[in-house]
Amino acid sequence: ANNAFFRKLAIMITVFNTDHQISPFQMSLFLSIFFALVSVLHSVSSSSGNLSESPCPLNFDAVRRLVNEGPKRPMLTDMNTQCQIVLQGIRLLRAEYLRTNGYFLPPVNSSCYESCRNFVTEFVQGFDIRTSCGYYPELISEACMNITSRAQFESLIPKSKLQEIKRHCSQSLENSYACDSCTSKLSSLSEILRHGPGNGNGNVSDCSGYPYLYAAAVVNQFGPIDRATARCLFSLYFSARQSSLNKRHEIVIYGLVLGSVIGILGAFTAFWFLFTRSKKSEERVVKVTDNDEPSLVLESRSSNLARFKIEEIKAATMNFSRENIIGKGGYGNVYKGMLPNGTEVAVKRFKNCSKAGDANFKHEVEIIASVKHVNLVALRGYSTATVPLEGHQRIIVCDLLHNGSLYDHLFGSGMKKLSWPIRLRIALGTARGLAYLHYGVQPAIIHRDIKASNILLDEAFEAKVGDFGLAKFNPEGITHLTTRVAGTLGYVAPEYALYGKLTPGSDVYSFGVVLLELLSGKKACEIIQGKSVLLSDWAWELVKEGKTLDVIEENMPEMELPEMMEQYVLTAAICAHPILQARPTMDQIVKILETDVPLSNIKIFLAALLTAYL
Repeated sequence: ANNAFFRKLAIMITVFNTDHQISPFQMSLFLSIFFALVSVLHSVSSSSGNLSESPCPLNFDAVRRLVNEGPKRPMLTDMNTQCQIVLQGIRLLRAEYLRTNGYFLPPVNSSCYESCRNFVTEFVQGFDIRTSCGYYPELISEACMNITSRAQFESLIPKSKLQEIKRHCSQSLENSYACDSCTSKLSSLSEILRHGPGNGNGNVSDCSGYPYLYAAAVVNQFGPIDRATARCLFSLYFSARQSSLNKRHEIVIYGLVLGSVIGILGAFTAFWFLFTRSKKSEERVVKVTDNDEPSLVLESRSSNLARFKIEEIKAATMNFSRENIIGKGGYGNVYKGMLPNGTEVAVKRFKNCSKAGDANFKHEVEIIASVKHVNLVALRGYSTATVPLEGHQRIIVCDLLHNGSLYDHLFGSGMKKLSWPIRLRIALGTARGLAYLHYGVQPAIIHRDIKASNILLDEAFEAKVGDFGLAKFNPEGITHLTTRVAGTLGYVAPEYALYGKLTPGSDVYSFGVVLLELLSGKKACEIIQGKSVLLSDWAWELVKEGKTLDVIEENMPEMELPEMMEQYVLTAAICAHPILQARPTMDQIVKILETDVPLSNIKIFLAALLTAYL
């Protein structure tokens, strides 16, 4: 019965619309759905009836208040989105239980299932977690490596790591910097749990989720039932509702403002006149030639994007010295540079440019500069100028990452082989960065050129997705048809290469190839016996022949259990599936990598894909 369910779930995910985007404001209503998932906390099905049930100890009322405080939202129609909210919701509820009781899971004989069903009907009629999402008790009822209490968790994590988490996660996680700082410290803890004492007797179910539960419940001073904490650590968005008292205050304020407007009309008129003159003067400055161009002009009040003078770029790169070249591509070269304040930067210089595209270039870099995530390379500024004998220049300036690119570490000469834990950290960071581009910003961004050389690494080997030079913006989440295919051989999705059909699934395919490179140590495209061999084709043949582990690079340091390694190979193969509809979305991939989906489930998913599309 379980296998039949997983096949059904696999097919449901397979045909899921890859263009779907999750709106934060849509989450309020369906956030309530997750309470039905508490049924997974029973190790005994409801049909057993031979054990007496105790009252459910989970705190529904606290979360009910958050759900009810938000305005009513339209019903989501996508089942997979609802189930994803359920998965994160159950973590939030368990985090609140951990905060008050010290345990990751409530008693197995508690009556939470019926309580959850009743709660769900308060908000969503006719939605059944079992039939709609397939969340049965046996799926995630077991604790990560048999860790059930806070004390057990803390005994396995080094004290230095616990202190580091407290420094970065105890404050409010409202702003993106605080949130990114906290989550970056949590991402490596699941590996410690998996390799802790007694790991041979436990299971890895939800090991990636435990650090987030702990941070929300124990470390953060505001706790999991806090809007900022829920958004940062569980990707759940609650909308705040104004109280009636606040509304009365607003009425008073509006009255004062209205009275004041009459008195300041004269001053406002004078201000507007002066502002208009200043604006016209500023526009004249921006339009001057390169020699008169102002230094470090901020191009947008909503971002820190700076427009550099070409002289500043030349000074930073020693006049584009060859010794400063740290990367090359079809677009041009990348130079190491240093700004006057001592900040090291990477300067990307595009070739074969013309002034005609400067307006679009400026618009795109402004959008990219506003996209900030811990797994995306930060853009500092840009420059455009016409230089005698060198032609028109377009340049972007990014943060410099000293660990280079993933390509350098996989294929560079003299490099040590990356360990298995580091490869997994890079894979998850890359997936999170891409998922943010697809679902975390408006308009959505399709990268179009995901490859090993565009995955940059910081000192802790956290992945940063870079090189947005080919990025395509997707305002309405629709499919693009283009006559100019961009990308790199071996990484480009078949439907994009053959028909110019560009969707977020194109990035998924490229990510699958990068993941295969991480696992195998082989390049995306290699020449073998005079023929070009694609890594994705080679891996698929091994998977179909039942030789999945043959994909893994030999003598890899700190190798994982075979079951775990096989899981990642199958995940990579699914992402690099030649059929667009067969690929998961990036947010689904993040969930797979974070939640340690059992190998049996992945195999059933793959079997469904092979049956449906091959």
